[in-house]
Amino acid sequence: MASSYDHEDVQSQSQVDPQGYDPNYVPDSVRTFVVHLYRHIREKNVYEIHQMYESSFQTLSDRLFKETPWPSVDAVAHHVDNDHVFCLLYREMWYRHLYARLSPTAKQRIDSWDNYCSLFQVVLHGVVNMQLPNQWLWDMVDEFVYQFQSFCQYRAKMKNKTEQEIALLRQYDQAWNVYGVLNFLQALVEKSMIIQILEQEKEGLEQFTATDGYDYNGGSNVLKVLGYFSMVGLLRVHCLLGDYHTGLKCLLPIDISQPGVYTSVIGSHITTIYHFGFANLMLRRYVEAIREFNKILLYIYKTKQFHQKSPQYEQILKKNEQMYALLAICLSLCPQEQLVEETVQSQLKEKYGEKMNRMQRYDDEAFALYDELFSYACPKFITPSAPVYEEPLVNYNQVYASHITFVLAITWITSINWSVLTN
Repeated sequence: MASSYDHEDVQSQSQVDPQGYDPNYVPDSVRTFVVHLYRHIREKNVYEIHQMYESSFQTLSDRLFKETPWPSVDAVAHHVDNDHVFCLLYREMWYRHLYARLSPTAKQRIDSWDNYCSLFQVVLHGVVNMQLPNQWLWDMVDEFVYQFQSFCQYRAKMKNKTEQEIALLRQYDQAWNVYGVLNFLQALVEKSMIIQILEQEKEGLEQFTATDGYDYNGGSNVLKVLGYFSMVGLLRVHCLLGDYHTGLKCLLPIDISQPGVYTSVIGSHITTIYHFGFANLMLRRYVEAIREFNKILLYIYKTKQFHQKSPQYEQILKKNEQMYALLAICLSLCPQEQLVEETVQSQLKEKYGEKMNRMQRYDDEAFALYDELFSYACPKFITPSAPVYEEPLVNYNQVYASHITFVLAITWITSINWSVLTN
């Protein structure tokens, strides 16, 4: 959308703030952007909200804030009537931009947690009369889980922590607590009654999927769609924790054999199938994993050209490559080529054909290849508990990585035994 808030304000910004980032300086284009976004949210104009969120926000970020944060919420609040909910939404975007472009401090990580707590509390216990695009609602859940994962990894790396950072982590020890994260996601699922809505839809009593989750009767889609995407978020968190049974159980209400609201957003679609396939791989349900990896890889092959200008394009390509690696592992452990489309087979052979042949030898080199592909393609696992600050030399990530290597070894040995029994 080519609008007044898309134009470049770099010159005026540098004149006002020659020394660097000024959180209180609001360029004209940013002021216009927040005013228009606020108005469209009040008017429930989902199309315009989506255009501004997906296009204009990225354009302004690229032009004005490549290496700095956006203006602070205090600087823009008076332009939007100090609206509490809008300010929470703005902060959510502010922190997401910070994580994507810069390196957040310990305090900023904690403040982002506080903002998510406030935002989700409003959704759960307040009256939210908004319609927001599915893309934005998915990004909220996706970013919430990502920042939890990022915080756990940050906290576990004790080597270069200052005394001030450690003191801050001690003081705010409930920030990004695993139980708090799981409780918010579960509360959104339960309060939205999304499981009951999906059950009623099977009986023809609801139109949730048919409307992509939107409410065309003047209501709000926010709680229902957040609850829906939170089921995917729960799958992802449990995969990060190594609890694959629980993760798949959380996803059960969504029928992934059919298109649904999860397929309406490309990031949601890929994340859902990636974690579903990975969980099944870890539970040695190779056929289920192969089927779903095949379908999503074929879908990405056919549609990726339409997402080249999307902010998610690089992530789409990365997950595509990771899922080919996971498919190579699955097919090496459980040959089921008849389940894989010719196009996907051709791509797989080009990427991993030689390695897959070597992985069939069941020797040390084969195990090293399994380990290589697995390390590249698996989620970045976390240790959810805080480290012992008095023992900063313990490498918690390495301890968890050793556990995963053990799981992979058991899977590999089981595959060898099965191969011997069936030949």
